[in-house]
Amino acid sequence: MLAQDTFYVGVNDHETDLFEGLYKIPNGVAYNSYVIVDDKIAVMDAVDEYFGDEWLANIKKVLGERKPDYLVIQHMEPDHSANALRFAQEYPEVKIIGNTKTFVMLNEYFGTEFADRRIVVGEGDVVSLGKHDLHFIFAPMVHWPEVMVTYDAYTKTVYSADGFGKFGALDVDESWDDEARRYYIGIVGKYGKQVDAALKKLSALEIDRICPLHGPVLEGDLSHYLSLYNTWANYEPETDGVMIAYASVYGHTKKAAELLAEELKAAGCKDIIFHDLARDDRSVCVADAFRYSKLVIAGITYNANLFPPVREFIENLTERNYQNRTVAFIENGTWAPVAARLMLEKFGKSNLTYAQTVVKVRSALNDESRAQVKSLAQELVSQ
Repeated sequence: MLAQDTFYVGVNDHETDLFEGLYKIPNGVAYNSYVIVDDKIAVMDAVDEYFGDEWLANIKKVLGERKPDYLVIQHMEPDHSANALRFAQEYPEVKIIGNTKTFVMLNEYFGTEFADRRIVVGEGDVVSLGKHDLHFIFAPMVHWPEVMVTYDAYTKTVYSADGFGKFGALDVDESWDDEARRYYIGIVGKYGKQVDAALKKLSALEIDRICPLHGPVLEGDLSHYLSLYNTWANYEPETDGVMIAYASVYGHTKKAAELLAEELKAAGCKDIIFHDLARDDRSVCVADAFRYSKLVIAGITYNANLFPPVREFIENLTERNYQNRTVAFIENGTWAPVAARLMLEKFGKSNLTYAQTVVKVRSALNDESRAQVKSLAQELVSQ
């Protein structure tokens, strides 16, 4: 039991290798669902299609001979709604609670809007289960247009949809911050303004726990999680330090990046992190770029363009509204080097500060480019 009359009926997925076909999840992922048992019974969200048997068994274990009255659908992504039709067939008397956009999407997925058994709710509407009153709060584009969250005033619980979620199954012990950051930046990060708007709505509530659709239930002192979400939503860095991201063909660009790390340490910078853009997990690289206050990208000119890992990295940043940070460039080219100019152009009109020092390596480091590296380190530390 999570809270009075409130039970967890979700599942762990250790079978999927790529979440959304893109994000590596070595520790799996949880698809969370909850049941509130009162005079009326509400099931909060469904789970991924392939875990329907386990999910229904979990519900029946909690309810025994009782049957649910409502299925609340807060988010229509298939990892949370794929079993909605099956659930409705299993419990033919159940009512489906969602908003107008929810039922449009249900029709798109299942060919039915449940016209004879739906309850369409709007912003601020309340459905009473008895002691538990469910208040519906819209959170459009966090990170789909139909998303809403639900506040149970009796237990002071927020059912937060994909908000406050993280990668990792619940039977794995791991840090919340890193996998929540990777999840947020990768999946929700483009919609910071919408997340900030949702946080402002939640700030008016007294909250004892947050029940997300992925990851653990958050209870007790929630200030850490709320503070991180506020930081992420406003595109502010968490750590005053330098991330060095490089992609190197023959090792010379990597040596320039390593020399910069040495010079940064010598100049007093204590927090430095390295990423090889060709080898490291793309979502980790992107999440760490948002984590740090300064970013140095070391790349080469490749076919008169950017080396693909560098180009894709910058595209991932700008797609997620990367801003409010200092960016510096190290370019390498044997002939016609243009990487620094192309990287700058790739960032477009992003709200960034650019280091004045641009390190230009012609094939391999020499005295001139080593001096530029030292100058860049001192500039970054002085900011």
